[in-house]
Amino acid sequence: MNTSEAISASAVAALADRRLDWRHKAVPAAANGTTHTDFLAEKHALADLQTPLLTLDARALRHNADRLALWCAERGVLLAPHGKTTMAPQLWAEQLSRGAWGITVANFTQLRVAREFGVRRLQLANSLTDPHAIEWVAATATPEMPILSWVDSTVTVDVIGRTLEAAGSNAVLDVLVELGGIGGRTGARGVEAALDVARAISASSNLRLVGVSGYEGSLAHTADADSLATVRGYLGRMGGLHQRLLEEGLYGSDAVILTAGGSAYFDDVVEVLSPCVAAGSEAGPRVELMIRSGAYIIHDDGFYRGISPFSRDGGRPFKAGMHGWARVVSQPEPGLAILDAGKRDLPVDEGLPRPQLVGPALGGSMQPLVGAEITAVNDQHCFMTFDAGTTTLRPGDVVRLGLSHPCTAFDKWTLIPVLADTDGDQTVVDLIHTFF
Repeated sequence: MNTSEAISASAVAALADRRLDWRHKAVPAAANGTTHTDFLAEKHALADLQTPLLTLDARALRHNADRLALWCAERGVLLAPHGKTTMAPQLWAEQLSRGAWGITVANFTQLRVAREFGVRRLQLANSLTDPHAIEWVAATATPEMPILSWVDSTVTVDVIGRTLEAAGSNAVLDVLVELGGIGGRTGARGVEAALDVARAISASSNLRLVGVSGYEGSLAHTADADSLATVRGYLGRMGGLHQRLLEEGLYGSDAVILTAGGSAYFDDVVEVLSPCVAAGSEAGPRVELMIRSGAYIIHDDGFYRGISPFSRDGGRPFKAGMHGWARVVSQPEPGLAILDAGKRDLPVDEGLPRPQLVGPALGGSMQPLVGAEITAVNDQHCFMTFDAGTTTLRPGDVVRLGLSHPCTAFDKWTLIPVLADTDGDQTVVDLIHTFF
């Protein structure tokens, strides 16, 4: 494994040699047995595929990846995209090629996938409590290929220490103390509790404190004034914790990381925490600010379109990089159509799919579908109401759907076709492999 690469180019390239078959529900039956490379060489278009279907838009993906990379570079902010959004090494490679520090993951399984594809720098946005995971990280992490993880409890400090002692390991793991918030997810509840964790880390022979971590997205879900105040208040407490750690000399490194920021409030993260970076002095450790936005590269037509900083600031917003395609399989009542896509195909946890266009065939001419709404979603079907007085739908018609929340879209597909431009050139220009 080449430790100078951000990700193994050869491992990612080898995906093009994979054979396509019945295990890939996006692949037409006629393509069974062909390789990824052969399929692309045949210049397939959207019309050659079938429903239900999830597609990506190459133009939108490039725009989004370039947009955030430039934004971070202009502000001197590190980006460690949350890989759990896509679990797609090909997309990780695109993010890393644009200067991302490394890839963030959420659990042990995802760590193994990322390391299998040679991701050089990894961050586990979670605590190590599984003995197998602790031993694996201890045996795998090196200065050249680091793995950072989070700790939010003195009990976790003890679990790691006892596990490594039982394994006869003298490894020292790099960790960040995680600050949480009341009603949030993980994280020490309050600065004083986080300080107790940091003191336990400092006293441990198996751990080295290299930063402060947190996730503001679990404390708010909108962009109204109250939510933004909650987010900014929490980030201010993160900065205060960092200052206390400096005062007590609890950091074990000459370079430390402050990390927060999903795809909803990363602008607030940078605004509130940047003074901590500017205040770094020659006498103390160098401070780097890191955001972990993951959904941005895909974006959507729902939750993130409404809450993203680039949607709110009146500038150049991200573009929706994914769409669903479903066919009418039944029109049993006036104003009701049943579509052949359901929860097994499309995300529904942050809002139901939104009908956008309709046409007689996949990849054919489509018209706006005004006034239609998805009212319910079963495992394999969508219920779509429409105005029967102005719209005529028949079994076989195809509906394009705007989707919400890429994090729960990708896990439903082992292979996702990428169109050159969903609204224009619908040639399939790539196939994205996922590993959930």
